[in-house]
Amino acid sequence: MDFSISTETKQVLETVRRFVETELHPLEDDVNKSGILASEIATEIFSKSKALGLYGMNMPVELGGGGLSTVNMCLVEEQIGRTQDILIRRAFGNVYEVLLACSGPQRERWLLPSVAGERVCSIAITEPSAGSDAAGIKTRATKDGDGWRLSGHKHFISDGAFSDFFVVSAVTDSNAGAKGISLFLVDKDAPGFTIGTDQPMMGLSGTSHVELFFDEVPLGSENLLGEQGKGLKLVLETVGRIRLAHIGARAVGMSNRILELMTEYANERQQFGKPIGQFQMMQTMLADSAMEISAARLMILNAAWDLDQGKEAREKISMVKVFAAETYGKVADRAVQIFGGMGYSKALPLERFYRDSRIFRIYDGTSEIHRTVIAKGLLAQGCGVIDL
Repeated sequence: MDFSISTETKQVLETVRRFVETELHPLEDDVNKSGILASEIATEIFSKSKALGLYGMNMPVELGGGGLSTVNMCLVEEQIGRTQDILIRRAFGNVYEVLLACSGPQRERWLLPSVAGERVCSIAITEPSAGSDAAGIKTRATKDGDGWRLSGHKHFISDGAFSDFFVVSAVTDSNAGAKGISLFLVDKDAPGFTIGTDQPMMGLSGTSHVELFFDEVPLGSENLLGEQGKGLKLVLETVGRIRLAHIGARAVGMSNRILELMTEYANERQQFGKPIGQFQMMQTMLADSAMEISAARLMILNAAWDLDQGKEAREKISMVKVFAAETYGKVADRAVQIFGGMGYSKALPLERFYRDSRIFRIYDGTSEIHRTVIAKGLLAQGCGVIDL
């Protein structure tokens, strides 16, 4: 196994880390206090990121993206993960690979503008009765001549207040189960489409999580993304990469940032005449954090390598989703403990990290669901699901 990183990749990682530390970290306190990111600041950080070539790095070069491999993209996402969700979205975008299914005129209307940062997309799957069960949706698209009529209700749609179009899952054949779900590209200004309440969260300050309502929204044949009935398969492939990079790698990035703060504080904070880092219980928390972060990083890179080789990595991605998310939560909890009263106070960012970490065990499939995926894979395939 060759764990070396090319000079070019190192340069990209250094550029991303420097950008995060100099341009985004100074904005975190204001966003956390106000709950918003001013539009002029969002425009500014987007422009700076775009000028450095840091937007759409996961998309092919021929489309205007960075063309990074899955492994390199995960390394980049680890650095990106060292800041807040809303700052990541505005600076680096969320250009979802599901848009690569665009064909013909769809490419000019939705795909290429997204890669260029001219349009912003959200994926709308979750419903009040369908969270981890993506096949349990109630939203329907019924045939209407050559087109469709879309009706239903989505919620917890991240960045929905900022996006100007959505990839929406809907049932197109109620008798076909999971094979009866299709995806549609829906513009924000479509007739009958309403953006509802921004549902407040205990963390992720500044990021919107809105409801979407569709009341007989008229869609043409050009709004169908990919093939009819193949929507769930298409979106699950995309969500797998999101779980690996946006959740796994970003969780490792923030965990590592927290560990750096813990280590520095343990060397500086004096109690009973010596640094608290000299106490064995403090050392245990630091050591456990370092081991778990390292293990999570290696799990991510192994799954990413499989994807780059064209291999199936479903169970490995589920392992990453569980382990990296839970590592983030444990590291954040230990940091609050090591910092004591200051860790619990709003004077330091640790209480925000603690709140933000909690959602990682819930969205894009709960830890419980992913443990089920792993177990089913083992029962069906044996330990081959964890082969290198």
